[in-house]
Amino acid sequence: MKVYRLPGKIRALVFDMDLTLYTNPEYGQYQIDCLIERIAERRGVSFEEMNCELDEKRMDWALSHDGKKPSLSNLVMFYYGVTMEENVKWREEIYEPEKFIQRDARLVQVLERLSRQFTLGVVTNNPVSVARRTLAALGVAELLPVVVGLDTCMIPKPHRLPFQKFSELTDCPAESCVSIGDRYDIDLVIPLEMGMGGILVNGVEDVYELPKILERYIIA
Repeated sequence: MKVYRLPGKIRALVFDMDLTLYTNPEYGQYQIDCLIERIAERRGVSFEEMNCELDEKRMDWALSHDGKKPSLSNLVMFYYGVTMEENVKWREEIYEPEKFIQRDARLVQVLERLSRQFTLGVVTNNPVSVARRTLAALGVAELLPVVVGLDTCMIPKPHRLPFQKFSELTDCPAESCVSIGDRYDIDLVIPLEMGMGGILVNGVEDVYELPKILERYIIA
């Protein structure tokens, strides 16, 4: 875990979802592979060929964007013309979080504690429906009532709009929010530029430790 900045007063915590609120590399890779398979089918190439192409495109993107890594949504839209509407539809059709994710009693306990002090929500590059199903599987849907998904703004992270929308929905200015996620370029760069705090985590094991990190902000 790495803390980049914490505001003087925190009102809201905005979590990334996948590989932040749960640690399941198998499901994370499954999500990526399913989208690659769809694009490969549309282009009439093998999965392996498509995967190699995307690796090359990621490097091209980084070279032209000051080394920043792209989200898969931005990558396939920019290079292959996959619209956000198609992207959302594919994810809703393919993803089955319930097959991979189970209730996490420890996460429930941690978020219950944090929710007594802060507004909690999620900004994710998955559709809202997939996010809510994932949160329900984890047992924390009621604790994270604000969900900004790919279909909310039709623009994926990293971009200001999803985080601005979170700020609007929670009525919390950016300067009072903290973004928490597992990918610096995707989850933290833009929020930090907006004045939010930022905490980089390596999975849900780090999320379990957040009450210790935020101890001085929590009223017992």
